[in-house]
Amino acid sequence: MTPSPTKELQSASPTISRRPREEFAEKGAIIREVEDGVRCEQCKSDCPGFAAHDWRKTCQSCKCPREAHAIYQQQTTNVHERLGFKLVSPADSGVEARDLGFTWVPPGVRASSRINRYFEQLPEEVVPRLGSEGACSRERQISYQLPKQDLSLEHCKHLEVQHEASFEDFVTARNEIALDIAYIKDAPYDEHCAHCDNEIATGELVVAAPKFVESVMWHPKCFTCSTCNSLLVDLTYCVHDDKVYCERHYAEMLKPRCAGCDELIFSGEYTKAMDKDWHSGHFCCWQCDESLTGQRYVIRDDHPYCIKCYENVFANTCEECNKIIGIDSKDLSYKDKHWHEACFLCFKCHLSLVDKQFGAKADKIYCGNCYDAQFASRCDGCGEVFRAGTKKMEYKTRQWHENCFCCCVCKTAIGTKSFIPREQEIYCAGCYEEKFATRCIKCNKVITSGGVTYKNEPWHRECFTCTHCNITLAGQRFTSRDEKPYCAECFGELFAKRCTACVKPITGIGGTRFISFEDRHWHHDCFVCASCKASLVGRGFITDGPDILCPDCAKQKLM
Repeated sequence: MTPSPTKELQSASPTISRRPREEFAEKGAIIREVEDGVRCEQCKSDCPGFAAHDWRKTCQSCKCPREAHAIYQQQTTNVHERLGFKLVSPADSGVEARDLGFTWVPPGVRASSRINRYFEQLPEEVVPRLGSEGACSRERQISYQLPKQDLSLEHCKHLEVQHEASFEDFVTARNEIALDIAYIKDAPYDEHCAHCDNEIATGELVVAAPKFVESVMWHPKCFTCSTCNSLLVDLTYCVHDDKVYCERHYAEMLKPRCAGCDELIFSGEYTKAMDKDWHSGHFCCWQCDESLTGQRYVIRDDHPYCIKCYENVFANTCEECNKIIGIDSKDLSYKDKHWHEACFLCFKCHLSLVDKQFGAKADKIYCGNCYDAQFASRCDGCGEVFRAGTKKMEYKTRQWHENCFCCCVCKTAIGTKSFIPREQEIYCAGCYEEKFATRCIKCNKVITSGGVTYKNEPWHRECFTCTHCNITLAGQRFTSRDEKPYCAECFGELFAKRCTACVKPITGIGGTRFISFEDRHWHHDCFVCASCKASLVGRGFITDGPDILCPDCAKQKLM
């Protein structure tokens, strides 16, 4: 249960703590946020600078959230002043952060080595070095985790007078029971981190919170809000059900927060919409600020719009009638064009195209029949148009219906199989070979590779053989007789003249020379004298029966 608030501010002694409890300063919270005119980190150059909306926590110029802008503190402000705390002991003030190059350092720490040990355990992007992204991140987190409207009545612009006392009671109870600032120390003994449950060794630098017993410790990087998981800025926390939270999310567990103005709602009457809470007068159109309570509205990019503004800003214009397509009308779209349902008609015959196939040409839409009649391409096979959704087969500049893309001889559909074009006709592989492929003169089968030509006629290599012995002649010497090829050996045996001297055939292959006399023939080398064996080529000779003699040997024989 939430403790009953008390209006008397007192200092509460923490349970087993070595650090003094914060007390409240007499002058209350000191908040020096500067927001007017600062740049937007989301829009960049598109936003001229933050200009506060009358009641929303957004920029009037770009509509981005207030926290998206580079809000900063007018001068270095610590959370003690922002929360309205004052230090119990001067010794608690530690060192000046800027002297060490930071915009903030853990309170009560004087040794720079310990401060550096602490920051070394944090992600670099959140370390608040002067002029760094970490310093900017700290500024944003101070504004977000410690919203000024939660800390001081002065910054509550939409709190009714009758609820001011409730606000003060809430602040008092929160400050007394839940809100505090943690500190760093060396772990006195081995323990486990309250967040990640990993081990903490004795002497390790840890974060301790006065609202918890001494044995509860955190790694510096683990001291985060249980709701948003962000590192708790400047070690400022609230405790609820033994968990730590930033002040924003602690407050939201106890009170609804208006999604419009970002202030807590203390009235018993408020609006719930879009899974958010709103002051009754703040659930308004994002564009014109007119109340949407009890009205129809449209959600766009997580923002509510009245019907009029939504249609003016987001509704499309009909291509046919040039009128707005309101939220009560069906918006039919094709590419970047939109139509009322009743206006989605064929440009030619004005037939409704709703739930029908259609074609588009030159920014106009047509029903299937009108489009085909005017624009559709035609099949090179049957001459008919290609209907919408029809499969088309294309080759170079020609196109066919799937069933029309077939062999001109056997009429078999080719589909995705291989084919051979010839002139204007298409052939399947089988029909093309049958009609046009080169065939062997001997076996009449198609020559696919390795053929030879003899007397301008094609042969398979294996078919080009000697007519007599069938030995292959491809690459060999051969001759022919009666238009038939013979190997040299068979030709000599079958048809060549025979030498009178050696009785071997005179083939004549390769230009062999031979001598003929009457009906007798000799090899060039065999035409010699039968007696002295001298060559008689080019000399006179005398026949002596079957022999031939040189004149000298013939004379000797006669003598």
